[in-house]
Amino acid sequence: MKIYRDSDPEVSPALIQSKKIAIIGYGNQGHAHALNLRDSGVGELVIALRAGSKSREVVTAAGFKIMGLEEAAAWADITMLLTPDEGLGDLYEDVLKDNLKSGAAIGFAHGLAIRFGMVKPRDDLDVIMVAPKGPGRTLRALYLDNLGMPTLIAVEQDVSGIAKSLAISYAAALGAGRAGIIESSFAEECETDLFTEQAVLCGGMPALVRAAFEILVERGYTPEVAYIECLHELKQVVDLMWEGGLEHMDMAISNTAEFGGYRAGEKLVTPALRKKMEEILDDVQSGKFVKEFLADTKAGHPYLEKNRERDRSHEIERAGKTIRALMPWLGDQAKK
Repeated sequence: MKIYRDSDPEVSPALIQSKKIAIIGYGNQGHAHALNLRDSGVGELVIALRAGSKSREVVTAAGFKIMGLEEAAAWADITMLLTPDEGLGDLYEDVLKDNLKSGAAIGFAHGLAIRFGMVKPRDDLDVIMVAPKGPGRTLRALYLDNLGMPTLIAVEQDVSGIAKSLAISYAAALGAGRAGIIESSFAEECETDLFTEQAVLCGGMPALVRAAFEILVERGYTPEVAYIECLHELKQVVDLMWEGGLEHMDMAISNTAEFGGYRAGEKLVTPALRKKMEEILDDVQSGKFVKEFLADTKAGHPYLEKNRERDRSHEIERAGKTIRALMPWLGDQAKK
């Protein structure tokens, strides 16, 4: 595995500074990319928006030039597709395919659209990935603190002969060289990202939190205390792991918690559970998950909406509102 840092001669925003860049979308990733690129000296930068986009006012307020999608695609040397995964196939086919200039590059912040053939780029385009491993607002905050976010890069097509250099330079302009720019592939980034989202981050962990909370409340414990124990304290433990790994967490918690953690982990992560996790990865690799996701999208997101409503109406949310109100420093989100 090759990791590039700002101290390496290959890592410089100079190449990107000489290019015309169009950012499609100004959401989670788009706003952070645009702001960091501008602050890193990229002068020719536009935000490409659909007519009637709700982002138009905030983009204008941020001082960026706006272009329509077709105009931006024809103008740019590099077009970054930073809109939701499920719409990238139609975006490319309906707008970009016939408007991108020959020899230009298209870029992605996630490997899904290329890995599963949602986007089939023309043969005369560079295809790169620059994937910061975290939310856009964190990417921006780290940049402003003169820090960086580890970022994966990959090249799927290299027509120009400098596609890898483009990816490295773009990542450097995001501030990633302050942390690490890591060579990967569209497939590796996509498959590992989808698997860990489902098995741990957005699937396994929230499901454990809900189940533990429900068990405590069913056994007669106060919902607000159960919320603190199951959800509120989770961040503190995750922060320890994030700061120094599992060993650091082990040394920072009590012997009671450490002993109980080992014992419970052996009970929870059984061979049967590992088999289920392997099935999740199999579904990712085979494309079954993406097929189901796109089908739900086409149907209007019934599965997503059903589960969003389950979370909104869960007792853990009512208890959480009470506890979060005790911590006004959490901001407006705490009041919701």
